[in-house]
Amino acid sequence: MSQEAYVKKHIENKVATIEFFHPAHNSLPGEILAKLATTITEVGKDDEVLVIVLKSGGNRTFCAGASFTELIAINDEQTGEKFFSGFANVINAMRKCPKFIIGRVQGKTVGGGVGLAAAMDYCMATKFAAIKLSELNVGIGPFVVGPAVERKLGVSGMSQIAIDANTFYSPEWAKQKGLYANVYDSTEELDQAIAEFAQNLCQYNPEAVKEMKQMFWRGTENWDELLIERAKISGRLVLSDFTKQKLAKYNQ
Repeated sequence: MSQEAYVKKHIENKVATIEFFHPAHNSLPGEILAKLATTITEVGKDDEVLVIVLKSGGNRTFCAGASFTELIAINDEQTGEKFFSGFANVINAMRKCPKFIIGRVQGKTVGGGVGLAAAMDYCMATKFAAIKLSELNVGIGPFVVGPAVERKLGVSGMSQIAIDANTFYSPEWAKQKGLYANVYDSTEELDQAIAEFAQNLCQYNPEAVKEMKQMFWRGTENWDELLIERAKISGRLVLSDFTKQKLAKYNQ
């Protein structure tokens, strides 16, 4: 597998597969976040596409969240806001996409990755796909992804994993809380189930799907502004001495 970061798409039988990859456990720097948001928006407008599958490359970690390299390099609030807005833009692109987005979570997912999983319309995972909201460990918080996670897990579930920032929660817990629809024993079983499910969804009326998505996401119309406001909070906190010291320890 190439060790270069990428976002790529493949369209076959009306199903668009969007895949992202980064050699650092599929962490997401600003450039990859921007490409991901743009690709989701473009595919959403493609009349030849009826269903989207969002996945990451590799066999282990689905997404390690924010890029630590970029976090450490942030030196002003504007840069911080811009970086965290990257996650906001991806979540909003997923929210506004008129097609159903199926999530393929093959392994552990952390921080912003949990936000991506929560923004899926239907998320499927393997038994290795434990989740963790680790942001408080580095002096910030899951502010940008919080609304998406809360929408899926409820306030109770979201606050539990946000406060217990050192713990990975099992895929079974995530399924019980509504983040995952199904959990499979292997990646092969996951991929087969996704392929079959995606083809079933292609039988639906695209206009009905569009209307259903708007119904499912009702009450989130203010997220364009809300998530950017949240990005400003993270962008400010990442400059604190507390966070800088924490990040320095993780970078050793």
